[in-house]
Amino acid sequence: MKRRQFFTRFSSGVGALLASRHAMGTETPGAEANSPSLTWTRELPVRHSVDVAVIGGGIAGAAAACAAAKSGVSVLLVERFAITGGDLTTGGVANFCGKMEGQGEFFDEVVRDLKAFDALDGSGFHYEILALVLQEMLLRRGVKLLLHTRFVDAVVREGRITECVVCGKSGPEAVRARQFIDCTGDGDVARMAGFSTMKGRPSDGLPLPMSLMFFVRHLNDGEAVRPMLPEGWFDPVRRAEDLPMTSVWPDGPGANALKVKIPMFDATDTEGLTAAEIRGRRRMMEVLDYYQRVEKKPWRLDHCSPIIGIREGCRIMGDQVLRVGDLRAGRRFDDAVAMGTFYLDGHKPDDDKRTYILPKGELEVPPYQIPLGCLIAKDGRNLMMAGRCFSADQLALSSARVSTTCSMMGQAAGITAAFSAKAGRDPRELDPAVVRKAVEERGADLAV
Repeated sequence: MKRRQFFTRFSSGVGALLASRHAMGTETPGAEANSPSLTWTRELPVRHSVDVAVIGGGIAGAAAACAAAKSGVSVLLVERFAITGGDLTTGGVANFCGKMEGQGEFFDEVVRDLKAFDALDGSGFHYEILALVLQEMLLRRGVKLLLHTRFVDAVVREGRITECVVCGKSGPEAVRARQFIDCTGDGDVARMAGFSTMKGRPSDGLPLPMSLMFFVRHLNDGEAVRPMLPEGWFDPVRRAEDLPMTSVWPDGPGANALKVKIPMFDATDTEGLTAAEIRGRRRMMEVLDYYQRVEKKPWRLDHCSPIIGIREGCRIMGDQVLRVGDLRAGRRFDDAVAMGTFYLDGHKPDDDKRTYILPKGELEVPPYQIPLGCLIAKDGRNLMMAGRCFSADQLALSSARVSTTCSMMGQAAGITAAFSAKAGRDPRELDPAVVRKAVEERGADLAV
């Protein structure tokens, strides 16, 4: 057996989460709110050393990992949940938004495999099957998977991330890679590396609202509707005008899916995200109670998604920033590697109704391109990003955050990271024309 490699990491604050009998630390008064802080030192095993490490296994992360592996490099994918797919699977979204044609060979394969399982109906799909499809696609390409594993920290030397600290059931360990791709959705790698990020609207930092998905089954004919929310619990809704924004659609025979808007919470703050999850489940029961008691819907709660759906966390500052004006102009870029087609789906961050930041007549945009510079972290030498943490303003994000566009960004980031690892160069040092050609050869239609 090879001797294990180790490195020593110094940190504060989050170190308390990793402290154990194997770690030594000292507690000192903290500057923030007079709370104590902990400085700790721990020796960690570097159990994985790869060319490309992808942190986050949503649709963008899965696309990035598959694309990098197909380019002939070793790839590791770290995912905090039991399955890949992010909001599409764990979040229960089960619907592709945006143009489904010309997104690239990764997405084409997703569609083909879903059809093979009879699990795709138009843009809707069976999310349990999508989780299986993504898993098998990753394994076929030789991607090393670490499930139930959380990203914790980044080790940075002269602008280059050398290792990421992750923690799974085996305990904390380090992942060493030549190139890293942040597909966490919230820019977690960039934030822990100390790189520049953007969050929320400029006036007050409020992010786009979250949503919680839950599912109901229909009662048998003649079965009496029995409201599930006990009297005296929460804040019952008795009038339609008091409902939060709620979307309802069929979810197969005898079932419906519902999505409830949850605004005013910060997904990048531990207590904020906790409060959002609590609020979401309370809101779910209040909405369900309205439909059972007031509208007499013959529904019974079946299940709720285990995570709230997040539209905006932190966006990583890139070499370029995609702005809403670029979308409205249908802008083209010489270094384009992805494209978007979805409307400006920016709901107001400060209320729970079906309200938009822009007037409804200004929501549509023509097809637009996304440049490579929006996938390269400005402050880092070897960090790329894809998905909703890419470099964009809030309104541009509201369009580009959808699944088809995220998969396209992920494929482009994976190809670029693989090329960089092979060449021993930073992503921004590559010829963007070469990257674009490779992206198009993999089936991406960049024409606008």
